[in-house]
Amino acid sequence: MLKIRKEYVVTPGNKKKAVVIDIETFERMEELLENYGLGKFMEEVEGEEVLSIREAKKYYSTLKNS
Repeated sequence: MLKIRKEYVVTPGNKKKAVVIDIETFERMEELLENYGLGKFMEEVEGEEVLSIREAKKYYSTLKNS
């Protein structure tokens, strides 16, 4: 599990308002979320048709012209 060192920003009434984390931790969290999202997307399209490069280029050229 990713250990997160954090600092809290509090309001004058001492209620937590925000969290400060170091940039390395933020970038690692961002990478983990992106990888998770990509994995979920790959699962969703697993059974879909695969196009050859030529077919894909032809398909995408029709999208550009729309």
